[in-house]
Amino acid sequence: MASTETTRDGFFTRLYTGTGALDIVGKRKRWYAAILVVAVICLGSMAIRGFNLGIDFQGGTKIQMPTVGASGPIDSKRVEEVFHTALNKEVAASQTVGSGATASIQVRSEALSTNEVAKLKQALFDQFKPLGRDGQPNMQAISDSLVSESWGGEITKKALIALVVFLVLVSLFLAFYFERWMAVAGLIALGHDLLITAGVYSLVGFEVTPATVIGLLTILGFSLYDTVVVFDKVKENTRGILGLTRRTYAEAANLAVNQTFMRSINTTLIAVLPVLGLLAIGVGLLGVGTLKDLALVQVTGMIAGAFSSIFLATPLLVDFKLRDRAYQQQAARVAARRAKAAGREAGQAEGNGSGADGADDEESLAAELRHERALAAAASVPARTSRAADTRRTRRPAGKSTRPTGKRGR
Repeated sequence: MASTETTRDGFFTRLYTGTGALDIVGKRKRWYAAILVVAVICLGSMAIRGFNLGIDFQGGTKIQMPTVGASGPIDSKRVEEVFHTALNKEVAASQTVGSGATASIQVRSEALSTNEVAKLKQALFDQFKPLGRDGQPNMQAISDSLVSESWGGEITKKALIALVVFLVLVSLFLAFYFERWMAVAGLIALGHDLLITAGVYSLVGFEVTPATVIGLLTILGFSLYDTVVVFDKVKENTRGILGLTRRTYAEAANLAVNQTFMRSINTTLIAVLPVLGLLAIGVGLLGVGTLKDLALVQVTGMIAGAFSSIFLATPLLVDFKLRDRAYQQQAARVAARRAKAAGREAGQAEGNGSGADGADDEESLAAELRHERALAAAASVPARTSRAADTRRTRRPAGKSTRPTGKRGR
């Protein structure tokens, strides 16, 4: 009766209630193919286009000046033209940061000598006459700084060390709390998230800055959190499944994914929307490069993490588990029971069915269902110790004494 009602429910109802609207595990090869195509695109972009490394990683000179001069607003394109005319060199990158009175133009290039910096600043002042804090043209309004590439290399080194330590701790946690194959599938999903995020950065062409590295490390925790939630439900659904014939390991894992699907989507949306707002403000309104770099890497990583926890981690886990002969035999028993039930239904339709076999099969399925519920209850309720049980057995009702009353039976 319950199964009939479930099949009558609409797609969105089953999706919301987590009763198996999506056959994610059963169609996992399609997801593998889609993930492979995206991964190849990202790898190709990183190999061909590479990354737009910032001045902190490449080293160089940064020139900064206000966006307002004696003749009015200053355009960054005109600044690039003056740069090329004065030094006969190309600008590596230029952008406008800040807004209002604090807005400024930043120009980054290869490392310049002291004479080149002085020549460039004089050319910029002669052309634009940028205004200082007092509202008058001031040469001091044009600032310069030399950044060594060793600083960016040091950041990269520390980030790699942090990444390795994180992966080791994650592997130990997943292996001890769950099992070995869950740890392997979780790490592969984590690698997928890093690859997709890096590939998107390469495709979009955003500048890679220290903020990008920081954002890349922050998404690891989010990705792992979503994967652990799904794995915990898989662990609950598959407890004692080798002794049951009601569903296979793949079906139980697919049910777990459906049961956590809406939770993963809602969590991701709640986390992504504020970051999207940060990205829109950083790019469109303020023009602040740090906000833009941090927001893009977080948005990409969150979406990739939610996708991999649903469409990659659990299907990989199923493939790893089905390599075990015990799970293959359990799947064969499930198929045999269903074939027997289908044959019996066909025989009953022809008038040759055996009611006794049907009753036995229904009784066995009911027993398995009770066993599953008992396992689930045992997993959620702390076990009673023998000492506590002995204490309850020896406890006497209040108000009654164990001492002799002095009365004799008559």
